[in-house]
Amino acid sequence: RWPTDVTRRDPADLLPWGIWLPEGGHCPGPTLSLHPAPQIIPSCPGGQPVSRAVSVLKDLEVAKLGDSDVHVKMLAAPINPADINMIQGTYPILSPLPAVGGNEGVGEVLEVGRRVATLRPGDWVIPASTGLGTWRTRGVFPEETLLKVPRDIPVLSAATLSVNPCTAYRMLTDFQSLAPGDSVIQNAANSGVGQAVIQIAKAFGIKTINVVRDRPDLPKLVERLMAMGADHVITEEMLRKPEMKDLFKSVPKPRLALNCVGGKSTTEMLRHLQPKGTMVTYGGMAKQPVTVPVSAFIFRDVQLRGFWMTQWKKDHAQGEQDGG
Repeated sequence: RWPTDVTRRDPADLLPWGIWLPEGGHCPGPTLSLHPAPQIIPSCPGGQPVSRAVSVLKDLEVAKLGDSDVHVKMLAAPINPADINMIQGTYPILSPLPAVGGNEGVGEVLEVGRRVATLRPGDWVIPASTGLGTWRTRGVFPEETLLKVPRDIPVLSAATLSVNPCTAYRMLTDFQSLAPGDSVIQNAANSGVGQAVIQIAKAFGIKTINVVRDRPDLPKLVERLMAMGADHVITEEMLRKPEMKDLFKSVPKPRLALNCVGGKSTTEMLRHLQPKGTMVTYGGMAKQPVTVPVSAFIFRDVQLRGFWMTQWKKDHAQGEQDGG
């Protein structure tokens, strides 16, 4: 449910994988808006002052429905790290303030404008791009900003469909030509992307080596990831031990590594890549740089790439419009 104390919450309390379920049945409803606070932060690029963003729960009137607009009741919306980064003002895409938070979610169409051709009341929709503002009970959006999804999938799955699973699929298919029996290694394997990687790779017949942080309930986490289809689950500490050689007796060394942590975790994963293998970085949860030994480039010809789902959508938008 919508938290009533959102203005007092620390962003760390909102890290994934929370889902907010708006209260339905009334309009207008609460909207989580981002507003500039009175405090001014003097240090920023270019020397210009920047207002610190804060989160405020407000009741707003729903906009009037235009001819090409769609009135949507939000069913669920997740809280992703990128959402927190946008609130903090550190994300590459920032909406002009005041703005409604939330980049992902699923809603039900209540009403459509007379020129809307692809949607009708009762359809489920998700955002077509970043910045729609999904942390609200209801909203009116242009038709082209929404994508129709099946109604027969779980609400929470639909709400988290457009970012993590898509990121996992693209990284598994765009950087190396993997075949059944090949392997992939990834850190933060219990993240939203990590769990999607496990399941998609399993369907492709690709082996996964999944790195997680040590924790008191590690056996439960290992059991859960193995039930999803993980082949191996190891800790960051195990990744650095000589015993890793035994693991590679039953599975080939990976041609693809997926990194969303940075720091030592990245360097250790890189050591286990095959020659001409690729490491793809899509996050930096440790807030530490990716450090690569020179020998990895010279003697093993590894590649380091980056991936951002938002940019991928932009790069492929024209092809989709043309029917490609």
